[in-house]
Amino acid sequence: MRILITIVALAVASFAQSTTWKLDNLKKIGGHRIEVLGQPKVIKTDKGKAIEFDGIDDGIFIETNPLVGARAFTIEAWFRPDADGPTEQRWLHVEDLENVESRAMLETRVSNDLWFLDTFLKSGENRLPLYAENFKHPTGRWYHAALVYDGTEMRHYVDGKLELSGKIAMKPFGRGRTSIGVRQNKVFWFKGAVRKVRFSHAALDPKNFLDR
Repeated sequence: MRILITIVALAVASFAQSTTWKLDNLKKIGGHRIEVLGQPKVIKTDKGKAIEFDGIDDGIFIETNPLVGARAFTIEAWFRPDADGPTEQRWLHVEDLENVESRAMLETRVSNDLWFLDTFLKSGENRLPLYAENFKHPTGRWYHAALVYDGTEMRHYVDGKLELSGKIAMKPFGRGRTSIGVRQNKVFWFKGAVRKVRFSHAALDPKNFLDR
């Protein structure tokens, strides 16, 4: 039975619609032209290039929503939160421009040299934050963050480890846009770097999360 479940999980991951964005330039992300705010920088890391944000006025906007139509989904990112940035940082924001105030967000809360993940889903009047204040991590390192929604439950993970979960009903996303480094109303700027982001139309098991 366990073997069968594993095979099914791998099949779902293989056939799920997914979009991977490498943040290695300031002209196009995932084939889409971007709007650049401030002066984010392309940097070299031991795993490839990344975009670094200053926590003051750096951000990028991509005029697409990779989650259109998804009834279940996973948002993942490899990112490096740095110290001495704003306390609240909304660093990945997917907004539905067809349905009223529907969004998905990855956020950090930073204090001195520690941070924790705060994720958020909203669909109409339904909303759910997962505020992982009891799961603090050192700044200045690369981490994998994932927000998973399976159609009824939202979960978030850091480096493949489940931190929090909760129930929420969400309608499938309509067309919209995505911002990285800042919330889309241009507040709560991110200090750190983002190297890779993936959007999947399936609730992925941690075994199938995005590799480095």
